[in-house]
Amino acid sequence: MVLDRTRSKRSDIVDLLVPLRRYARSLTRDSLKADDLVHDTMVRALESRASLRPDTNLRTWMMTVLHNVFIDEQRRKRVEARHADVLVQLSEEVALPAQEGQVRLMQIRKAFESLPEEQRAALHLVTLEGMAYADAAAVLGIPIGTLMSRLGRGRAALRAFEEGSRKGKATAGSSDDGSDRGRPHLRVVGGN
Repeated sequence: MVLDRTRSKRSDIVDLLVPLRRYARSLTRDSLKADDLVHDTMVRALESRASLRPDTNLRTWMMTVLHNVFIDEQRRKRVEARHADVLVQLSEEVALPAQEGQVRLMQIRKAFESLPEEQRAALHLVTLEGMAYADAAAVLGIPIGTLMSRLGRGRAALRAFEEGSRKGKATAGSSDDGSDRGRPHLRVVGGN
């Protein structure tokens, strides 16, 4: 009896392949993409089969799964397209740094890496990832006040690095008026 039910469900699913493919072609307007969509639908249906109640209309359920897989794929493509557009814009705006810029970037990276781990983590989450203080504190499992303290100490250490770097440049032959026009400087986000 159990074997008969299993065979029956398999044949029901096989019988649904034609309408599933037809609906997939209608959505994708491409037979190869339709085949991929039906495949992904079958995988998702197998993964979700525990949620299928015995009295559920299998055809309706499978069509719903197919539709949801299609919608998820469309959303994923839109997000990827937005990310690609942002990357293209950034690559167009950012020129490759000159040799001096590469050296400066390496110095900044070393200064950042020399910070204690808790300051580095706090600065990374807030300044590089753009997280809100509350979110960064939650990620680190610390109170917001502690996060702000770590940020303050980290920023102060980076400012001290920058001040030391500027003084070194002044003695190494920067302009007499103290200005270093054209030279990149460390920008401490959220600092003074």
